[in-house]
Amino acid sequence: MKHIYLNLKRFDVPAELGGVNRIADVREWGSYIVKETQEKLKPYAKEDVEFAMFFPEIHLFSAIGAKTEESPVQVGCQGVFRNDVQPGGNFGAFTTGRPAAAMKAAGCEAVIIGHCEERNNLNGILAEAGCKDTKAVNRILNQEIKCAVAQGLKVLYCIGEKSEEQEQWQEVLGEQLEIGLQDVDKSMVTIAYEPVWSIGPGKTPADKEYITKIARFVKEKTAGMDMVYGGGLKQDNAAMLASIPEIDGGLIALTRFQGEIGYYPEEYLEIIGLYMNA
Repeated sequence: MKHIYLNLKRFDVPAELGGVNRIADVREWGSYIVKETQEKLKPYAKEDVEFAMFFPEIHLFSAIGAKTEESPVQVGCQGVFRNDVQPGGNFGAFTTGRPAAAMKAAGCEAVIIGHCEERNNLNGILAEAGCKDTKAVNRILNQEIKCAVAQGLKVLYCIGEKSEEQEQWQEVLGEQLEIGLQDVDKSMVTIAYEPVWSIGPGKTPADKEYITKIARFVKEKTAGMDMVYGGGLKQDNAAMLASIPEIDGGLIALTRFQGEIGYYPEEYLEIIGLYMNA
């Protein structure tokens, strides 16, 4: 099965406030995205591909409420807290946190964990505290994954190496996989590979040879777990990624990179068509 994920980051912020949202009022943004895509995704067979969209928490109810019967869209959240609600224990002391139980109750089906932006934030916090334990972030993410899986949420677990880590990519990715997936039901997890060193304006994208090398490494280390390309599935690389047998899909974020950059539903659908029909 193929997996097409959409990480909507904070593309909801209106352009007049410095963001890239030009498609809908922020109060209707979540429902707009689901309504504009779900019917056009229905022709794809459910046994061939699944579609999950990761929304900021503020948009979850409107996105879930917009789903029609037999909608192919799985609505997911952007991360969960490393601890969860416990009967007879912590029943709600999670100010600013996002317990997996709350996300399950809201109607989420999936969650993205370990995205490079989350890893950067955790690394920054640990650095401020003087922590030099390079494995700490992976242990925290492992706790998050366990909480999500315990609530029945499908997990997209992101791994990747920075530019200064490229020479040690096997060690870095191996540690992220080993620690992040320790004692986890792997049937609930898909891996997303983010070549952090190649993401962003002015950077050279990872090529087919490099992505294939990484994908084979991940497959070997995880006994064949599904893996998608997390460095941005887009118009320019859809056919290339579809030609790599070890890649099982991709993660879409921005759909337009010039002019009025941002996320646009019609371009999202175009990218999916290019990938699935390659």
